[in-house]
Amino acid sequence: MNQEVSSITKLEEYKKSREKKVEVRDLIKAFDDLLVLNEVNFDIYDGEFLCIVGPTGCGKTTFLNVLAKLLPATEGDILIDGVSADPKKHNIAFVFQEPSCIPWQTVEQNIRFGLEIKRLPANEINKRTEMVMELIGLTRFRNYLPKELSSSLEQRVVIARNFVMQPDIMLMDEPYGQLDVKLRYYLEDELIKTWQELKPTVLFITHNIEEAVYMAERILILSNKPTTIKSEVIVDLPRPRNFADPSFVEVRDHITDLIRWW
Repeated sequence: MNQEVSSITKLEEYKKSREKKVEVRDLIKAFDDLLVLNEVNFDIYDGEFLCIVGPTGCGKTTFLNVLAKLLPATEGDILIDGVSADPKKHNIAFVFQEPSCIPWQTVEQNIRFGLEIKRLPANEINKRTEMVMELIGLTRFRNYLPKELSSSLEQRVVIARNFVMQPDIMLMDEPYGQLDVKLRYYLEDELIKTWQELKPTVLFITHNIEEAVYMAERILILSNKPTTIKSEVIVDLPRPRNFADPSFVEVRDHITDLIRWW
C-alpha cells in the first residue's frame, strides 16, 4: 500500500511540474460496430518523452492515426496548445514502423524535403539540416541514396527528417520493431541523445516493455479492446539506463504485473 501511495504522489508531483502540450479528451473511435478506443483521456506534457504500451491489436496505431488526423475521431477531441489538433496549424511529425525515405532522393534531400515544402528561407533550411545531420551522425552519408543504406541508417534518416521540422509533437509507431536487438539498442540511444538536445514532445508506441522503460519519462498502459488507459507509471531512473540495474528491473516487472494482457 505504501508503494502505491508513493507512486500516486510521484505521478501528481510530475504532472504539477510540467506544462500541458496535448490534451486527449473523451476520445472514441469506432469502425461500424467495432469499438476500438473507448473514452480515452490523458495529457502529454511539453518536451516529454512518453511511451505507450499495449497488446497487439488494441488500437495503438489507430490512436496515432486519429491524433495525426489521418483518421477522424468518432467522438471527443485532441487539443494541442489548447486548440483542436489540425495539421494545417500544428507541426505534427510521424515516424512509421517501416522506413519511409523517398527512394530517389539523397540523405540530405530527404532531410530537407519537409522544410522545402514549407518554403522556409534557404539559410534556415541549410542551418537546420546541417545541425540535425551532425547530431544524428549522418553528415558523411549526405549524398547516399536510401538503397545504399542499412536499415538502421535509413531509419535514422527518417528520424532526422522529422526532428528537423521542430515539430509540436513527434509520433513514433514502433519504429524499431523490424530491427534486430543490437540495432534497436543503438538507435534507442541515438533517439534519446537527439531528444535531450532538441527537447521535442515525443509520443512513442511500443509493445516492448523493456524498450519503454529504457526510453520513457512516463509510460501509459493500454487495456485490450475497447481500449482505455489502464494505468500510468513515472520512470525516474537516471540516464543512461542500465537494463541490469535492480531499479530498472523493478520498474519493468511492475509494469509487466500491471499489464497482464493474457
